[in-house]
Amino acid sequence: MLWRPVRVKLDKQNLFVCLAVVSLVVYSSLFSKCIVRRVHGVLSLNETNTETSISLRSTFSEKPEPVTEYESVVRLIPLINWNGLESQNDSFKNESKYRLLENQSLRPSRRLPDALVIGVKKSGTRALLEFLRLHPDVRAAGSEVHFFDKYYHKGFSWYRKKMPPTLEGQITMEKTPSYFVTKEVPLRVKQMNPNTKLLIVVRDPVTRAISDYTQAASKKKNRNGMKSFECLAFVKDTGFSVVDTTWGPVRIGVYARHLTKWLKYFPLTHMLFVSGERLIADPALEMARVQDFLGLKRVITEKHFYFNATKGFPCLMKSEGRSTPHCLGKTKGRNHPYIDAQILKRLRDFYRPFNYRFYQMTGMNFGWP
Repeated sequence: MLWRPVRVKLDKQNLFVCLAVVSLVVYSSLFSKCIVRRVHGVLSLNETNTETSISLRSTFSEKPEPVTEYESVVRLIPLINWNGLESQNDSFKNESKYRLLENQSLRPSRRLPDALVIGVKKSGTRALLEFLRLHPDVRAAGSEVHFFDKYYHKGFSWYRKKMPPTLEGQITMEKTPSYFVTKEVPLRVKQMNPNTKLLIVVRDPVTRAISDYTQAASKKKNRNGMKSFECLAFVKDTGFSVVDTTWGPVRIGVYARHLTKWLKYFPLTHMLFVSGERLIADPALEMARVQDFLGLKRVITEKHFYFNATKGFPCLMKSEGRSTPHCLGKTKGRNHPYIDAQILKRLRDFYRPFNYRFYQMTGMNFGWP
């Protein structure tokens, strides 16, 4: 018996339903096959790890195998990728802003000084340093270190340990007035740092010499055994007519000679000459010059000072470590011995040409008689 094709008449609606049913069957078949294949692969990879407890992190960190065929796949994607988080954290650390914050140490460290108060003895160096301590960006050694003139053989490591801890941006300072008159010091300072800023407090050399003598006399146990100022300042048996330039208090006041040695190693732009007289008469004005020279904001102003009429010196309303008004100490403002006017005139005549030369070298007229 022969089969004959049967013609079935389908309208548009029946044709659409048939196509939809066929498509659904084919898609379901393919989808089921892919699921079975992929689930079988996952189960086979984890056959050895079918324990009851599985580490969440190790499971999530497994990387899916690369797909080499273009086919429909079902992937198990972990919600948290621990390796990704760690690499993302590492990349964050490499950001420039983070590196800047990480490298900025907030821990203080000891550094070699950026600036030195090198002189002059009995001219107001102690007052200058105490006034500078009021500034939050200045840190100074507590006492005269004498590294460059007495302890240079101990080395810079020893010197650094004598400095106070400072933060980045703060200025480290040290005061030793004998540096100005010691011939070996300028070269040694330059070898440490040729950009060191130098502060020199100067005062009328005659008044300075008398103050120097007064301090030395106060330290003598037997003051009656000490010679008078006149006897020490002039050569013996000359009738007080020849000044003894070998005597320390006289020799220190010849500022021009000492400055000549410093100018061999440092330009004037690295030096600031502070008037000892103006530091007493108007400390705020003189400290403004000092702060400008050191590149500091003008923090120290008139409000930090008051004048003590008894001592004849400006005192501090507050200072580093002290919030109450106080003066520099009992040793400051000592009464000087009486010196005959004729002796003073001879000393001033001796110093006058050296003073003029010093004015020319510094470009400043200090107005000493």
